[in-house]
Amino acid sequence: MKNELPLALFLMGPTASGKTELAIRMCQHFPVEVISVDSALIFKGMDIGTAKPDASELAQAPHKLIDILDPLQAYSAADFCADAIEEMHKIVARGNIPLLVGGTMLYFKALLEGLSPLPAANIEIRKQIQAEAQQHGWQVLHDQLRTFDPVSAQRIHPNDPQRLSRAIEVYRISGKSLTELTKVKGDGLPFKVKQFAVAPKERSELHRRIELRFGKMIDAGFEDEVRALYSRGDLHPDLPSIRCVGYRQMWDYLDDNCTLDEAIFRGICATRQLAKRQLTWLRSWENLTWLSSDDIDDAFETLSNAVASD
Repeated sequence: MKNELPLALFLMGPTASGKTELAIRMCQHFPVEVISVDSALIFKGMDIGTAKPDASELAQAPHKLIDILDPLQAYSAADFCADAIEEMHKIVARGNIPLLVGGTMLYFKALLEGLSPLPAANIEIRKQIQAEAQQHGWQVLHDQLRTFDPVSAQRIHPNDPQRLSRAIEVYRISGKSLTELTKVKGDGLPFKVKQFAVAPKERSELHRRIELRFGKMIDAGFEDEVRALYSRGDLHPDLPSIRCVGYRQMWDYLDDNCTLDEAIFRGICATRQLAKRQLTWLRSWENLTWLSSDDIDDAFETLSNAVASD
């Protein structure tokens, strides 16, 4: 009997590993539609530094969930799951196959395993927490967190206001600690998922690709892109958007904390560190088929067989 769950394809991998190229080829040969799984591509006006697919690439393989938020806005894993699952069901209703492509492993994990039932944000409580922090300092709030959630207090630094505020907010809304609530998982993904990861066989090749791409981003006007964000006046380095790799380093340059050459060097190093973290996630990933970006033809054939065999 044919599996009743609809098919979905996951194409993961570190930054600069060739995911977009593979996704385009899949769109050219199969009834697939791409959903971006990337916490940076969601932001408008952040095109060059995120290596967002260009107009030509998007014409060949339109991506869902890119350019959906202003850089001032926040976007959680729960937000992503809600949006992605909605898009996946729409794609299946059109008779096509969802192809989820990206390098934000937390988003993939949340989709597969479901999320803890955390309460939605409460603007009034957040304002109260911010006011208390301004009056007494974040260390006092961190001391409060330690009294009702010592596990989170151990994990969250007093100088991390975003996570600290959220942990306190969750407790004040629900009466339960973040640690207690995250032990409970939601439902899994109602799809038959085939998972793939693409990367070069040698780490040195990935580093070469990262450095080459960063250089191309600089040539394409990355500095001007960040300068336009900087000149808005309402953005700052603590926002998730500006903490994106490359943007934080270029922001430091615009703040006169380093030279342009130092910003570029740090940006390349930070991108390598990101790729290392992504690979660490993937090495422990279950039910994963590895593809080599050294041989895109072979990788495409493997993906094709996965679709044809379903």
